[in-house]
Amino acid sequence: MFKTIATIGLAAMFVAGPVGSSFAEEAKPVRLGWAAWSDAEFVTKLAGKLIKDKLGREVELVQTDVAPLYQGVSRGDLDAMMMAWLPQTHADYHGKVKNKVETLGTVYQGAKLGWVVPAYVPESELNSIEDLQKPEIKQKLGSTVQGIDPGAGLTRLSEKALKDYGLEGYKLQISSEAGMLTSVDRAVRTEKWFVATSWSPHWMFGKYELRYIADPKGSLGEAEHVDVLARQGFKQDNPEVAAFLSRMKLPIGDLEAAMFEAQQTSYDAAVDKYIADHPDQVKVWLGN
Repeated sequence: MFKTIATIGLAAMFVAGPVGSSFAEEAKPVRLGWAAWSDAEFVTKLAGKLIKDKLGREVELVQTDVAPLYQGVSRGDLDAMMMAWLPQTHADYHGKVKNKVETLGTVYQGAKLGWVVPAYVPESELNSIEDLQKPEIKQKLGSTVQGIDPGAGLTRLSEKALKDYGLEGYKLQISSEAGMLTSVDRAVRTEKWFVATSWSPHWMFGKYELRYIADPKGSLGEAEHVDVLARQGFKQDNPEVAAFLSRMKLPIGDLEAAMFEAQQTSYDAAVDKYIADHPDQVKVWLGN
């Protein structure tokens, strides 16, 4: 569909520097960076296909970690990234480059971190993190919060939440995203109670009926927005593409459904289906 550059290729590209000025700007591929998160993969591949098919520009997708993404855009080695979680999650990364990048727009609102429980758990019994202090709730949950990777920001905030709410005796089960999802799937099959760390958007909300529990102390942060960041001068060099990226906005429910579709089929298939199912939305993005 378009060229994808592996992480190792990104390092090489940074060393080599931008394409020489002897080529017209219009002939250069649009270089979109993304990290291996399901939402970032979907929106980046969706944008890439539309830029190529509808705007007639070649596209290179560059996958790497979050820190090199911000560095790449700030240096001009990447044209744009579509996964700036602000104002909190990526505050440190963004703060270092904010004067060297431009914000084109917000892809989706309502991104958040939190703890979820299955919908079959009555809200009257468990509606807040504070409710986890109840002995009967603690017993049903096995004194466990299902977690993810040890280095994740969500893990750090969840450990803070255990302290903030005085949840003595509880264990944050450090695992991985895959491990957490396996535990959730196993529990849902038998309607067993659980609480798990999660974030939106995530395809798990398309597969399972889940709800966030309240966090009155704000230990896990507030709702965020996910922005498109571009290198300085990108709007002037690529006005049509920049305008498209600035108009590209997805309702978070639609995004989660598409991410779940990608898990069932593939990201390319899910992108094609989204475009086919949302023609009016795509027309607005393209300025038609």
